[in-house]
Amino acid sequence: MNATLQAYLVIALLALSSLVIVINLDWRVNIFALAAQYVGVFLLVAGEWPTGMALTKLAVGWMAAAVLMITRIAQKEEPRETSWPSGRVFRLLAAGLVLLTVWSASAVVAEWLPNLALFQIQAGLILIGMGLLQLGLTAQPLRVTIGLLTLMAGFEIIYAAVEISLLVAGLLAGVNLGLAFFGAYLITAPSQEEHQ
Repeated sequence: MNATLQAYLVIALLALSSLVIVINLDWRVNIFALAAQYVGVFLLVAGEWPTGMALTKLAVGWMAAAVLMITRIAQKEEPRETSWPSGRVFRLLAAGLVLLTVWSASAVVAEWLPNLALFQIQAGLILIGMGLLQLGLTAQPLRVTIGLLTLMAGFEIIYAAVEISLLVAGLLAGVNLGLAFFGAYLITAPSQEEHQ
């Protein structure tokens, strides 16, 4: 398969998974979309880093998704973020604006970062933009944590093409797991207050 075609298929996977995270309100689907997103991150980072280092992105992403899923399953009540049908339309239109902005701005960013391929810039900016959009649209701890992890994944794609460092890879893995555990704490905090 052509490398460029494969890269754009991975970008399509990342765009679709981040779009599902922004639009969908079911936490199960969002966590599985986050796990699929980390498969795309692994595939893009594997082109720049040795396979063992790139596998850490996949393993840490899946561990973060597992922490969030286990925490959410342990919750008794089902917190629902109410959304009218027009709310989903608004989210879809906002996500479309993010994708259009990424499409138009990626050529300018490629001039600033000449060492990066255009598909790496597009993938990173898609995840950064969708993560920021997710952070701006919700206040639920689980959805905020998924938005932060999406934002970090976009940063990691761009940073992986700039620097190959085992220490930085470990630091970013620690930050991702720290975000997942802090998100898990925020998810369980309201129920812990009720029991005291």
